[in-house]
Amino acid sequence: MRSLLRENVGEAIVGVAVVLLAVWFVVFAWGRTGGGRKAGAIEIAAIFPNASGVNVGTDVRVAGLKVGSVSALSLDPQTYQVKVAMALDPNVKLPADSSASVTSEGLLGSTFVAFTPGGSPTMLRSGDTITDTQGSMDLMALIGQFINRPSSSGSSGEAAGEPATSGR
Repeated sequence: MRSLLRENVGEAIVGVAVVLLAVWFVVFAWGRTGGGRKAGAIEIAAIFPNASGVNVGTDVRVAGLKVGSVSALSLDPQTYQVKVAMALDPNVKLPADSSASVTSEGLLGSTFVAFTPGGSPTMLRSGDTITDTQGSMDLMALIGQFINRPSSSGSSGEAAGEPATSGR
């Protein structure tokens, strides 16, 4: 048995390294997707008219700093708006009149929920719902409006090279 171990010590070390890497990956993925929430996290919700690009595990940020993550998404059957449940770091105290918006890091960047702190002396508590929200922008619709907007160069006759006629 000892001779077998001596002959295969390299393979055993590689095998242990692969198992440790797999365990690290599972722990990382669990924490990144919102599965491993911080103990005592502040559980709040926000109602968005459009939450395109937001998934479980999406970052929640204040001034660009991650302060939590999205823990669940659901559709309100009466209003057809999206209820986004979030778990926030208990050390971050946000005013109760804060607003939330779905935004991205750029044209090709990832989507996140951005909080803009309000001025209320009362802080958000677990179970609170934010209604002052702005949903995500439909980039393709904006580009389509820009491309398809009517030109402001005048009538079609002037554009074709015909002289403009006065009303006389």
